[in-house]
Amino acid sequence: MSDLYGRHQAVLPDWLALYYADPIEITHGEGRYVWDADGKQYLDFFGGILTTMTAHALPEITKAVSEQAGRIIHSSTLYLNRPMVELAERIAQLSGIPDARVFFTTSGTEANDTALLLATSYRRSNQILAMRNSYHGRSFSTVGITGNKGWSPTSLSPLQTLYVHGGVRTRGPYADLSDDEFIAACVADLEDLLGHVRPPAALIAEPIQGVGGFTSPPDGLYAAFRRVLQERGILWIADEVQTGWGRTGEHFWGWQAHAENGPPDILTFAKGIGNGMSIGGVVARAEVMNCLDSNSISTFGGTQITMAAGLANLNYLLEHDLQGNARRVGGLLIERLRAVAAQLPGVREVRGRGLMIGIELVKPGTDTADPETAAAVLEAAREEGLLLGKGGGHNTSALRVAPPLSLTVAEAEEGAAILERALRSCVQ
Repeated sequence: MSDLYGRHQAVLPDWLALYYADPIEITHGEGRYVWDADGKQYLDFFGGILTTMTAHALPEITKAVSEQAGRIIHSSTLYLNRPMVELAERIAQLSGIPDARVFFTTSGTEANDTALLLATSYRRSNQILAMRNSYHGRSFSTVGITGNKGWSPTSLSPLQTLYVHGGVRTRGPYADLSDDEFIAACVADLEDLLGHVRPPAALIAEPIQGVGGFTSPPDGLYAAFRRVLQERGILWIADEVQTGWGRTGEHFWGWQAHAENGPPDILTFAKGIGNGMSIGGVVARAEVMNCLDSNSISTFGGTQITMAAGLANLNYLLEHDLQGNARRVGGLLIERLRAVAAQLPGVREVRGRGLMIGIELVKPGTDTADPETAAAVLEAAREEGLLLGKGGGHNTSALRVAPPLSLTVAEAEEGAAILERALRSCVQ
């Protein structure tokens, strides 16, 4: 591994993040487990950043990809593409957006970039509302609307971004308010902001902030925001790259926790739908999607092999009720972790929904982030055979737990036991 690590450092950028002091090479996986180049087995509680949504080496997906590869892998969007049309039909129906149109990309970054192009073109405005502590991708435009300085390397942007309150319930000036008071204060802040600027194109928001450490507002905040936005013709973009496809358990889409005023104008997705294949996309009602007045294509978006994987993955997800499994197993897992956290002063909060759980670490007796301890827990868990993620807008002090949605109760208990030992060994 040291040889591969040295080769990595010699040819890849310094800013390309790697986990662990001694990085690992994952060579294969099955179900919820993966193995490294030394043959060590790990229970995967991060799924390639929430991307391996159903399972590693799922036979149904492997078969669909293999059969499609034997026919044709790629032709571009310049030709009719049956798997792309079939998957678009399914997603349009599931999105909840009326008269929906679907455009496929290769990543969540590209999906959000497309959503910004649509919104700014439709509204003839380059102003975007975004949430503090947010993350929307690594392209020039999406970095410019990311409200997390750890993942935003430049302030230069083609957009004027205005950041609003609400993405983090337990920090900031409104943290001590009740849920209803919190929502009212955030709405008042939004209304005040809009009174000082020209009408923005859109608000983009993750229903649960992913890289931000799995933080979220009270249910109904974005519905309350939507009332304000609709009065002014401002679009709502729901970034469902991490929350979509039933991961939160309670809902198929994260926006459905804020559904009082209907679906978003634009929805973006990626990650889980491909189960590791490069699929992203945008759903919007026809008048928004069709507002562009020039031609466009996507060379690799919607290519036949990725669409075949997406269709097989979506079928498996729905037929096996993985949303319900995320709700049931995730509910047990989060309560187990909360019981452990209650005994550790260095754990500030265990939060999340379904199989999207964040554990925020702080220096005991304070609200000061403790990224060093978070890194130590990550290492300790890995030593015992558990892979986790990390994130957070406060110096990466939150552990992220997001296993494949097919996680069993026994595997949840196995992972929770390892995580408990890692927390007890590292957290005061």
